[in-house]
Amino acid sequence: MTPASAKIPTHVAIIMDGNGRWAKQRKLPRIEGHRRGVETVRSIIDAAREHGVKYLTLYAFSVENWKRPEDEVAGLMTLLDYFLKRETKTLVKNKVRLLTIGRTEGMPETVRTRLAEAKKATAHFTGHTLILALNYGARTEIIDAARAYAKAVASGKQNPDDDSWESFSRHLYTADIPDPDLVIRTSGETRISNFLLMQSAYAEFIFTPVLWPDFSKEEFAAALANYASRERRYGLTSEQVAPAK
Repeated sequence: MTPASAKIPTHVAIIMDGNGRWAKQRKLPRIEGHRRGVETVRSIIDAAREHGVKYLTLYAFSVENWKRPEDEVAGLMTLLDYFLKRETKTLVKNKVRLLTIGRTEGMPETVRTRLAEAKKATAHFTGHTLILALNYGARTEIIDAARAYAKAVASGKQNPDDDSWESFSRHLYTADIPDPDLVIRTSGETRISNFLLMQSAYAEFIFTPVLWPDFSKEEFAAALANYASRERRYGLTSEQVAPAK
């Protein structure tokens, strides 16, 4: 089922969870789950574009993920490098801009190079945007934003009496990206794991038991339909947000 175009979220953010469990259920190495997850990424990028979602953010690698076994981390970096090498041409073909959020300077040099190439090749597209959250954590983002805000005040570029959210949010990684309308987490976990904490203040959430490698275009469409059925009030009453009759 496809929701009405007026109800399509502008920005969907996804916590891609369950690769390891998918592999474990099949008695496969964890990296096989991650490989299968990459194929799902390709599918969902297409699905988002087909449904008219303007921004898609994927939680690809968190600041906490560095604590995983070294061989798994190395495998994830290899897969990311492979994905960027293979998919940049597809992003260009489909006119999808690539952006990143997070402390990407901490990623391996080969990955940083691939990212720079992909961003440059897609920089002029405006219709659809794919955002990869890499070496990302919402708490580190807030720390980085606070530091940047303080520097702006010290240099006279920021009025310290302007304490609006709009002023502070300009220092977040997502300064030029609209807040997510819908956040999806796969695998049955019901937490947001340090992901877009500030930006998701008024987002709708969907927690699905489907493991990420099994998250299909149909599952994505169902999530959009679920979103379309909801009423977003932003602190107002139903009567205030209802269309005038």
